Amino acid sequence: MTHDLYEIIHRRRDVRAEFTGEPLDDAVLDRILTAAHAAPSVGMSQPWDFIVVRDESLKKAFHEHVRHERDVFAATLSGDAADRFARIKIDGVLESTLSIVVTHDPERGGPAVLGRHAIADAGLYSACLAIQNLWLAATAEDLGVGWVSFYREEFLRELLGIPDGIRPVAWLCAGPVSRLQEVPDLERHGWRNRRPLELARHEDRW
Repeated sequence: MTHDLYEIIHRRRDVRAEFTGEPLDDAVLDRILTAAHAAPSVGMSQPWDFIVVRDESLKKAFHEHVRHERDVFAATLSGDAADRFARIKIDGVLESTLSIVVTHDPERGGPAVLGRHAIADAGLYSACLAIQNLWLAATAEDLGVGWVSFYREEFLRELLGIPDGIRPVAWLCAGPVSRLQEVPDLERHGWRNRRPLELARHEDRW
């Protein structure tokens, strides 16, 4: 892997239409998950788990749920926004080689989690850091990842037998891709433009 870190960060894309469905070598999957598991976490709690989903019946059931939630969201739109959204593909559940569901266990490392006493969501932030590590590692392997967010947590918990109290944070489609788009999908379809750094940067105070 010779990609420069900064190049990988800027090449990373939320993939939906470019998955090829080709096999993913187990050694590569292990490297990606090992990178995710190496993420920093509050109090060294490592509150994440990774469910690798290959079963086609599970993927199809989840995809049907996602389609329903897409329709629910589409019904809230009108005019240009509705037209733009109609052109956007929101998932690659059926096309991707596999999916990885990342969960958060708020009790992991407890009852006293060092560094979490004042920020209850610090564990959830830690799970998101694991997702970012996974995503960048996949990009370094020339693979694609797509985060699917059109779902209800209770549905996903029941579908995959996730225990009560464990929160599903992300369904990530993953696998080989034909290419990574130069411009992110939502920018290409005119949904939203990237915010310039100078508008987000502040010095000392807001």
